Amino acid sequence: MCEERDGWSDAAPPAPVFANVWFVGTCGISAILITGDKGHVLIDGGPRDAAPLVLANIWRLGIDPKQVRWILSSHEHYDHAGAIRALQRATGAKVAALATEKASLEVGRMSTQDPQNDGKGTFDSVRVDKVVQDGESLVLGRLVLTAHATPTHSPGSTSWTWQACTAAFNCRMVAYADSATVISTDAYRFTDHPERIAAARAGLETIAALPCDVLITPHPSASNLFARLAGKAPLVDPGACQTYAAAARTRLADRLRGEAAGSAK
Repeated sequence: MCEERDGWSDAAPPAPVFANVWFVGTCGISAILITGDKGHVLIDGGPRDAAPLVLANIWRLGIDPKQVRWILSSHEHYDHAGAIRALQRATGAKVAALATEKASLEVGRMSTQDPQNDGKGTFDSVRVDKVVQDGESLVLGRLVLTAHATPTHSPGSTSWTWQACTAAFNCRMVAYADSATVISTDAYRFTDHPERIAAARAGLETIAALPCDVLITPHPSASNLFARLAGKAPLVDPGACQTYAAAARTRLADRLRGEAAGSAK
């Protein structure tokens, strides 16, 4: 259904990823449902108008959305967090986030420290019920999801890892690695903000070191997810996070070289 369609609000069917992990997002934005014995966890929701699409996909799996107990987030931008408030209301779920993301989620706009902050792109404010620390795990029955601060794309960027096992006890580590692009407004120069460069590099080091048999990213295209789900590329690749981070390091270096060249003119 998503062939030649990658809009953030283009409806996509739900799809199994691995074991109890399901894609319930849109053609252009990931939303991931992890089912468990004591309820379920949802990561990301897409833009505001994707909320009914995500809920419909959960229903299509035969699951009542009210069984979702926690909603997690990758980062505090409207294309991923815009639907969270509506999903929180529809499911009754609690929201957990890093402290670096909490303030932006609760006011519904990017941090002033975000290179992409142009005063636009606001979203419905979200009630954050639990602040998790970097490296802390959220436990729901047998589900154990660990938060990793990866502030490359935004100050609050968070990657999540967990173990998923099939009925045959084939277990894999799944990494929902946050976006790793260094995007900004036209006026922003990373070279004027050495602290942001250091944070971006630290985030990429963390992503490269994630336990990562199955890689998923907030934009499915960034990890070639749909082709992998269709069997056109390997779904399981223990080196996927290292490859993902290496490509992002190259893009960051290119950006910094471009800024330096511009200054020399």
